[in-house]
Amino acid sequence: MSGRLDGPRPRDGTSPQAPRVRRMVGYGRLDGLVASEALARLYDSTRLFVNFFQPSFKLRSKERVGARVRKHYHAPATPCSRLLASEHVAEDSKERLRAVLATLDPLRLLDEIRTMQHHIVELGAGHADHVPLRRDLDLDQFMASLSTAWRAGEVRATHRPTDRAKPTGVRYWRTRKDPFEDVWPKVLVWLETEPTRTAKDFLERLRGDNSGPIQEAQLRTLQRRVKAWRRAAAQRLVFSPPTRPEPPPP
Repeated sequence: MSGRLDGPRPRDGTSPQAPRVRRMVGYGRLDGLVASEALARLYDSTRLFVNFFQPSFKLRSKERVGARVRKHYHAPATPCSRLLASEHVAEDSKERLRAVLATLDPLRLLDEIRTMQHHIVELGAGHADHVPLRRDLDLDQFMASLSTAWRAGEVRATHRPTDRAKPTGVRYWRTRKDPFEDVWPKVLVWLETEPTRTAKDFLERLRGDNSGPIQEAQLRTLQRRVKAWRRAAAQRLVFSPPTRPEPPPP
């Protein structure tokens, strides 16, 4: 594969080819020699199938008509057919392409792609530790299965939802230690006596008292805690039952 990228690299450092690769191999974590061999077989079959049997559109020209841009495309063709029709490709190169094309079967390539995608999902889930052997495809059975494949949903195993999907819903647990756990009782006393003070005032007071390793960057955390306390205090004030005044002594 060439090291040249199709376009500038994004700021996050990912390759522009990453979405295409993920569409083919999924998002499972793969490592080791077995995964490398499985990926090599998948890439080899996909490369041959795309270059020799999968037609695509290529932009021929575009023109602006008012506020719209009208695009014109060449007739869909495979990369191999475009090379064979090009006058800039040497004849010996075209002969090599024709020789490779004569040895390929698109159904066998498609079956190999589906088989390796299913196996890559098994590797990512830890359910397999080897690469399957190449098999002889029963073309009649494969052709018969194409008419009913839609009933099973997504045929690409790398596009199916897995049991390891991220949990949905609101997260209620902490992912790190609360930096104000030890000093929060002190802050509660300040809130009760000085409710108009801001969280920034309390943070500066904590840093001045040397109350533990409190950093200035933790202001947002303290602001969220103070906001939650004030919300709870307002709810208690509004929704608490009214207290009856005691009757005067006789």
